Amino acid sequence: MSVSRTELPRWQFELTWSLFEYHLERLEPEDFLWEPAPLCWTMRRAPDGAWVPDWADTEPDPVPVPTIAWVSWHLGWWWSVALDHMRGRPPRDRTDIAWPGEGAPTVEWLRDLRTQWLAVLDDLTDTDLDATASFPSQGDPKYTVAHMVAWVNAELMKNVTEIGQLRILRAASASGRASAAQSTV
Repeated sequence: MSVSRTELPRWQFELTWSLFEYHLERLEPEDFLWEPAPLCWTMRRAPDGAWVPDWADTEPDPVPVPTIAWVSWHLGWWWSVALDHMRGRPPRDRTDIAWPGEGAPTVEWLRDLRTQWLAVLDDLTDTDLDATASFPSQGDPKYTVAHMVAWVNAELMKNVTEIGQLRILRAASASGRASAAQSTV
């Protein structure tokens, strides 16, 4: 059976997304800004009320632990830029990507990005996969649209794992505190 080259990355994307839905369905608004360590990156309110990500142009050492809020913004940022490139639009700067806030608004935003990405994948042909991609490799001619689609899948897998792990860690931490409090009674 012959399979189109576009079918495998689409399948891989859908598999990753199904794992993400497990966590998206269980996220509580309080999960987003929970700080798992003293050194962490999160989203903070600017004086105008907009959400602003913690950021450094040079990665710090040690690397701060991100919150779910920060990872979800980061995911939305790179995915929005990938969509800009695939749709032939000028790519937005990271400061142009607005994080919607804790809970349902961010979950809806991420699901909308998924819908937009599926439309891109549905439009791809095997020939399209061989075209030079301008992202994430800054137009290096050895990288193709197939590389970009694979990169999106890999980056999504990484971010899904981070969000899932943070959600589970917060739930386990809260459960552990409750158990410790009950055992001292």
